[in-house]
Amino acid sequence: MKPDEKDNARGRGPRRGPDDRHRQSDPPPAAPTEVEGWLAGRLPAQWFTAAADVVIDRDEITVIGRLSLDDIPAGVDSAAAEAGRIKRFREETRDARIAIAQEAEARYGRSIAWGAAAGESQQLFANLAVPAMTRLRQPERLVLDTLVDAGVARSRAEALAWCVRLVGRHEEEWITALRTALNSVEQVRSSGPLS
Repeated sequence: MKPDEKDNARGRGPRRGPDDRHRQSDPPPAAPTEVEGWLAGRLPAQWFTAAADVVIDRDEITVIGRLSLDDIPAGVDSAAAEAGRIKRFREETRDARIAIAQEAEARYGRSIAWGAAAGESQQLFANLAVPAMTRLRQPERLVLDTLVDAGVARSRAEALAWCVRLVGRHEEEWITALRTALNSVEQVRSSGPLS
């Protein structure tokens, strides 16, 4: 019996090679400009002071809007005012956000997460925590175990998430340049002869 036949007999489907970049369960590509455009047209104009910040990955679209604090009187605790404004927005827009999220999820094949920013404060209301499986050799496992043993993290999974956040924070400029390059590649692909 061939390896593919063994996998099919066990119900796992055919093996995928290194050239299979997208699993069958991957959502369709979502061009950031298209998603941003759709949201700009769909979101109520009075919600945010500017276009919402939109972050897209394979699993989720996160929409974060900036809220106005123009009507907050001077002399009040700004952190408390910002937290209150974000909470009010979350409560008052819940039903509309759910409806918009359902439309966007059907259109783009991804979960929608919402957040708001006011002044120096920002809060995500609900977003996915997606498992990311990886194979690590002993030197990498030792790094994670050191973080666990030192109390920085409770588990290897939490330690790995901590490492990813640390790299994201310290290598932000490089990661931003890489994302820009990937967006350029996607634009070239979408304007190619097969589109």
